[in-house]
Amino acid sequence: MPTITVTVNGTTHTSEVEARTLLAHYLREHLNLTGTHIGCDTSQCGACVVHLNGDSVKACTVLAMQADGATITTIEGLTRHDELHPLQEGFWEQHGLQCGFCTPGMIMAAADLLRRNPRPTDEAIRRGLEGNLCRCTGYENIVRAVRYAAEKLHAATGPESEV
Repeated sequence: MPTITVTVNGTTHTSEVEARTLLAHYLREHLNLTGTHIGCDTSQCGACVVHLNGDSVKACTVLAMQADGATITTIEGLTRHDELHPLQEGFWEQHGLQCGFCTPGMIMAAADLLRRNPRPTDEAIRRGLEGNLCRCTGYENIVRAVRYAAEKLHAATGPESEV
């Protein structure tokens, strides 16, 4: 069996994996990081979005072997010093979640959006989250949650904020 080494949420892991193991399954089953949800296995829903070397990817479309040597951030890795990330706080404060199934993927996609565009318009937020599906909230509260986080990040670090 092939061996991979990845750094996930700041911790390096070396594991043997079957060649066909998807990154989403590796994170959930080998590392017990169950915040990465598996909704479709076809890259349609976005519930499995993680950051791979800083960019958002759907972990159901990446083989674990393709991530060998990579740095990965999951929803569990956004929290710093037991404080919610502004996006996590925004989803809570602005009611951007209902059942919560899509929430980790939405937040990870939104974090990548805010990294690239720290002050997005509502339209840019909608475009940035097009690859993620939510069946509960109707998206308005999700857009408000991302705007909330953008404003909080901007206020905390100024116009050069990074996510």
